[in-house]
Amino acid sequence: MKLYMHPAACSLSPHIVCRELGLDIELVEVDRKTHRTSSGDDYLAINGNGYVPALMLDDGSILTEGPAIVQLLAECSPEGSRMLPKAGTYARNQVQSYLNFITSELHKPMAMLFNSAYEGAHAGIHALVSKRLDWLNGRFAGAYLTGDDFTIADAYLFVCLNWSPWIKIDLTRWPAVHGFMARVGARPKVRQALQEEDLEAFEADGIFFAPQSYIASAGRSGTPVRP
Repeated sequence: MKLYMHPAACSLSPHIVCRELGLDIELVEVDRKTHRTSSGDDYLAINGNGYVPALMLDDGSILTEGPAIVQLLAECSPEGSRMLPKAGTYARNQVQSYLNFITSELHKPMAMLFNSAYEGAHAGIHALVSKRLDWLNGRFAGAYLTGDDFTIADAYLFVCLNWSPWIKIDLTRWPAVHGFMARVGARPKVRQALQEEDLEAFEADGIFFAPQSYIASAGRSGTPVRP
């Protein structure tokens, strides 16, 4: 399988799932400006929307949209039930509910905060994200969203919230959320994915990761450390 990705983007979520489940995956980086892959292919011919992630299966089939991709990956693995409970159970529906919440209530508005086209609405978007984090802070059923098992929803949440420092969201306001980020960032397979995408943490943040070039361009300070 091939995972079309960009470092630290939402494609990090299925990358983490692959590492957690021991799935054999080839990473293909996409240039977001040229829409060319690291192998020279036209990414728009793979995903006409132009954004990552996209998953190419061994038979050449293409699946897009992160929440769908991570469910398929879990179902491809004998270990998948650790991250996605059995179909037909409340536990499965609960994970799917969180995937929907994250994609609509966190991922999309947080991505808009990176976009200067929405600058006039940034204050309102910040208020919306803060309201959703207020709710989320009281929802953890254990170490992770649904209990003590790390699920595909946790991987997705970690990736979206990893963008927080770059869009002026201070997660220390939400202690349960902040603690969640530290726990996920310490997982060995998560660290493997971070290192493979060449992401670094800064001492000032400790639990947030980005490409060094992005850290520099955003005016962050501190000493970069490897995951």
